[in-house]
Amino acid sequence: MEAESNRHVGALVIHEQQRAAQHQGESNRARAWRRFRANKLALAALLITLLLGLLSIGAPLVSRYITHVGPDDQRLLDNFASPSAKHWLGSDEYGRDVFTRIAYGGRVSLGIALLGTMVALLIGTSVGALAAYYGGWIDIVLMRFVDVMLSIPAIFLLILIGSLFQVGPAALAVIIALLSWFGLARLVRAETLSVKRRDYVDAARVVGASDWTIVTRHILPNVVHIIIVAATLAVPGFILTEAALSFLGFGVQPPTPSWGNMLTKATQYFYSSISLVFIPGFFITITVLALSIVGDALRDALDPRLNQ
Repeated sequence: MEAESNRHVGALVIHEQQRAAQHQGESNRARAWRRFRANKLALAALLITLLLGLLSIGAPLVSRYITHVGPDDQRLLDNFASPSAKHWLGSDEYGRDVFTRIAYGGRVSLGIALLGTMVALLIGTSVGALAAYYGGWIDIVLMRFVDVMLSIPAIFLLILIGSLFQVGPAALAVIIALLSWFGLARLVRAETLSVKRRDYVDAARVVGASDWTIVTRHILPNVVHIIIVAATLAVPGFILTEAALSFLGFGVQPPTPSWGNMLTKATQYFYSSISLVFIPGFFITITVLALSIVGDALRDALDPRLNQ
């Protein structure tokens, strides 16, 4: 019995050594992808995210070839219709096809989230990297500004702006981004402080590389894993923020459909058709959940402390 147990342990040790040797020469990108695809739940979440993205991008095709109606086409005789071959997800109080409006609403909600995330990443990464690289009074001024802004609830500023101005989807995305980059700036600053002390950065400085070259070629590529994870976790936050503002009446205004304002209108007809509340809420929930799972998996896959 003991001999058999020793053979089993020896086989496991040999297997681990072979696997370590097999993965020793792979690149960081290949290693991260291997870790990510080992997470079946994350792969399923990524597939769901891609399908929702394709649905939103293909909204005109949905309108033309599947439902044969536009997002604002009204058929009052079909109001509150149940799901059927004619209306896959039913119709709303004006007889508008819910499936078509979900597709077009996804374009707005996901578009706001993606545009806002890109703007927030650009500002947050730039401010965090500059504050950490130059230090001194630049770091003090920028980080104290970040601390002040983090102490102010962004939702109240967004409601104030929404009550004073009527903004379109693109402007709304930029406004949300301008109030959402502060946390990323602190993350990038912390990682940059660690990277800039490494030998290859000192070597680049010794050979006369400019600050721009050092930051863009030697520092930012080594904090990109932080930026990627922050992006995947920021998109769900932007979706929820847009939905909350639209639900309160300060976001995207009808007749332009978004998942948030579809949910707002549906609450008025809860007893006539509960599906009008459930469907946009479901799409918001499943999108945020899928993106959060992908973000968590990417964080684990890109973690440099994991060697397997």
